[in-house]
Amino acid sequence: MNMLPNEAMAFIENLTPAVKNTKNEVILCVPYTDLFYSLLVTQNTNIKIGAQNMHWEEKGAYTGEVSGKMLKSIGVEYVIIGHSERRQYFAETDETVNKKIKSAFKNELKPIVCVGETLEQREQGKHIEIVTNQTKLALDGLDTKQIEDIIIAYEPIWAIGTGKTATSEDANQMIKAIRDKIQELYGSEVAQKVIILYGGSVKPENSKELFSTSDIDGGLVGGASLLADDFAKICLSV
Repeated sequence: MNMLPNEAMAFIENLTPAVKNTKNEVILCVPYTDLFYSLLVTQNTNIKIGAQNMHWEEKGAYTGEVSGKMLKSIGVEYVIIGHSERRQYFAETDETVNKKIKSAFKNELKPIVCVGETLEQREQGKHIEIVTNQTKLALDGLDTKQIEDIIIAYEPIWAIGTGKTATSEDANQMIKAIRDKIQELYGSEVAQKVIILYGGSVKPENSKELFSTSDIDGGLVGGASLLADDFAKICLSV
C-alpha cells in the first residue's frame, strides 16, 4: 500500500531506462488506484503491470472488491494471489486462493501465487510439509497448461519486512521441494516449466546469490522495489 499515482508514474519513468535492456521479465504489481496510470506510462516498454489482489467472482454484492474481469478490461496482465499479508490480515485461505487462481485464468490473467510458512512452523520442522501442501491446494483443479503458466512465489512469512532473509540454501531447498511436489503431481516436464520466485527481504546485496541457485527463477520484491535504483539492480542481477 504505497505510492500515489503521480509517485508511481515518476517511479516507472526512472525505472524504464535502467531495465530496458534486460532479458528478464519485469512486473510491477501496484495498488488499484495506480493501475491505469501505470499502464499508460509502461506502454512501449518492457515493463508489465499487475494487481495485488482480486475477487473470484466477476460481479455482485461484494462491496469494495475488484474482479478479474475488471482488471482485464483495463489491460492488466498479472495478479498476485494469496500474499502472506492477505492470508494474515484478511483471512485468505487455501480455498479462496484456489478460487481466485481459477478466476484469474478464466479472465486471461497470469496469477502470481504466494506460499510460505511462519517462523513457528519452520522451528517445528513442518515448513516443507506446510508449503508443499499450500502448493497442492492452490493448484487443485487446474489443467496442465494452466499449471505451466502459473508463477509461484515462495515467501517465508518470517522474512517479510523483517530484514531477515532465508539463506540461499534454505530458499533453494524449499523451492526445489515445491518443484518436486509439482513433479510428483503433474510430471517432470510440467514442473520444469513453472516459474518459482523467492520473496522475503530480497535486496541488491543478496539478489545475485539467491538467483544463482539451481531452482530459484527470480524474486518477488517488497521494500526494495520502492526505490527505482535498487529495484533495477535486482532486475539486472537475475
